[in-house]
Amino acid sequence: MKLEISLFRFDKDSDYLPYYTKHFLKIENETSLLDILKTLHKVEEFGFVDSIDFDLVLNGTYVKTSLNLEEIVGNFGKELTIEPISQRRVFKDLLIDETDFHQKIEIFKDFIDDEDVMNYSNLKQYFYASNTLNYKSDYIGDSTLILAYNLIQKNPKAKNYILQILSEIECGGEYHTCLRDRIFNFNPLIEEKIHTVLSELGLFEDLNKQNFKGNKTLILDFGNFANHFEIVHDFKDFNIAYYPSKNPNQTLEMFDRLKANILKLDSMKLDLAKNTFNKNPQITYFVASTILLDAFDNNADFLVVDNEEDFYIFDYNRKEIEKLCGREILIPIIHKNELQKLISGDFKEAKKTLDKHQINPEII
Repeated sequence: MKLEISLFRFDKDSDYLPYYTKHFLKIENETSLLDILKTLHKVEEFGFVDSIDFDLVLNGTYVKTSLNLEEIVGNFGKELTIEPISQRRVFKDLLIDETDFHQKIEIFKDFIDDEDVMNYSNLKQYFYASNTLNYKSDYIGDSTLILAYNLIQKNPKAKNYILQILSEIECGGEYHTCLRDRIFNFNPLIEEKIHTVLSELGLFEDLNKQNFKGNKTLILDFGNFANHFEIVHDFKDFNIAYYPSKNPNQTLEMFDRLKANILKLDSMKLDLAKNTFNKNPQITYFVASTILLDAFDNNADFLVVDNEEDFYIFDYNRKEIEKLCGREILIPIIHKNELQKLISGDFKEAKKTLDKHQINPEII
């Protein structure tokens, strides 16, 4: 087996910009990602930590070097890009300055012990994997929220004090974005801990309580999705971006029947932080701008969404999103039910809602 590897390189003392070195590695005795790093290091030295707990980014996903070869090839393929967990904090190749991570624990300095500090050090991956850091570098960090949960469990009497500290943080839990799709083999209990703390702070609410329409009162009825329909319009020569829900099966099956080019964009995995929207829409707008710009810059004709919440976020809040990113983003948003009607030739029914979009797709 041969792997094609692009390895991130940067030395703060000599390089102006980071770069990647290309390596073609024939697997012999390597059984893990750490073994791969060691083999590459013998050919050309670079900065990393010789430990199975060393954190890296592999093809855009946060992993440990303990990852075995079967997991690597089965989940990431044979073309690999290896990067540090924070390119902004790099000082030597895969090594980063972790000062920002360690400083966050200082807010609890009055009552944490050595064991708490040790436990916090094991939460580093959760800190740097947060997409929020790409928008707010001073974010308190998911690692701090997890530590807060653990401290409350350890000492329930300190609960109010801990929550008071968190509530006074300028860039706190209201900026949390989900870690689920960013870490390999992610443990969902981590998100449950974070959500518990956010709920205690009054930040996390059910989706049905969120006002994604802003000050707009128009409510669109997208109708039902027809499971059995004929293909009248196959959308040949169209580029379609797709922001999936937790249950994307209907949409994916529909795409399988089309001749359209469904764009594969990593941004479509980003979390919109919908459960904290009422308390802090800004982080949702930040993420939405990344998604829309990625689709727009990759020549998508429109962006498909699965549910009303996502439609209202992208379409009804367009002006706020554009103001935040400083660009006009003229890409239509289409609900999957509308697309299904267009595909089956039910143009009259589709037009009832398409005409009411903030940006009319005008494809009928």
